[in-house]
Amino acid sequence: MRIEQALDFLHASKAAQFESLSELITTLLGEEGVATLRRRRMPMERLVWAIIGMAIFRNVPMTQLVNQLDILLPGDRPFVAPSAFLQARQKLGHKSIERLFHETAAGWHQQANHPGWAGLQLLAVDGVMWRTPDTPDNAAAFAKPGTQHGETAYPQVRMLCQMELTSHLLVQAVMESCAVNEMVLAEQLVARTPDHSLTLFDKGFYSLGLLHAWQTTGSERHWLLPLKKGTQYEVVRKLGRQDALVRLKTSPQARKKWPQLPETLEARLLTRTINGKERQVLTSMVDPMRFPGA
Repeated sequence: MRIEQALDFLHASKAAQFESLSELITTLLGEEGVATLRRRRMPMERLVWAIIGMAIFRNVPMTQLVNQLDILLPGDRPFVAPSAFLQARQKLGHKSIERLFHETAAGWHQQANHPGWAGLQLLAVDGVMWRTPDTPDNAAAFAKPGTQHGETAYPQVRMLCQMELTSHLLVQAVMESCAVNEMVLAEQLVARTPDHSLTLFDKGFYSLGLLHAWQTTGSERHWLLPLKKGTQYEVVRKLGRQDALVRLKTSPQARKKWPQLPETLEARLLTRTINGKERQVLTSMVDPMRFPGA
């Protein structure tokens, strides 16, 4: 999606309107039990706008930012003391911001008329690492990844995103310390994954426990990923040329972690030759009539 198309989409979305989003912020703050004091120069709902602004205008000083966004209530003082701003952020906490993200992401995704395939929304999961300021608190919370030369200079946050393929619009995201691997973070995406969807993974997410939970939660939550080298499987039956239903054995360790995981799992194996190299993918879409392999 081109940037002008993305901006047109957000402009047309009701959730992107200032009044609608303000109402959502106020509602979420109330549900989270965060008090809003109107006598303060920056009530909690306006503090949320300041935090959003900090994410967008990362290089703008705080004093300039709040004036630029015009979010302070009228008063004699030109600005809120930095210490008061930090205390207000601590009182606000992260739950309200997290809920705001999930509510707006879900709303925009539902309103968008994204193209699909065979009645499924097309999604993908991928990760990214973010560096944070090198402070003791950040180092304790997020850790520093190790290298052959020792630790890196900055604590890092691992972020795992699920996005719509045609627009790259985020559906959901989770963050943790860089010490937590992407497979663990992916487990947190299962519950919020939309029904009637196909999610693409890279082969690093091959975990029969995760994939089984993904496809058995909700309705028609399918997955597709490249076949990992060395994967053992048994061909159950041929579905077509270079198309087969296969049976995969699960390990005792996986069944212990995932109590609902059966001893075997059936999946579909598709093989194609691309640029002279054989490529194979596994998927939960085992019905060849509903999901043609060609």
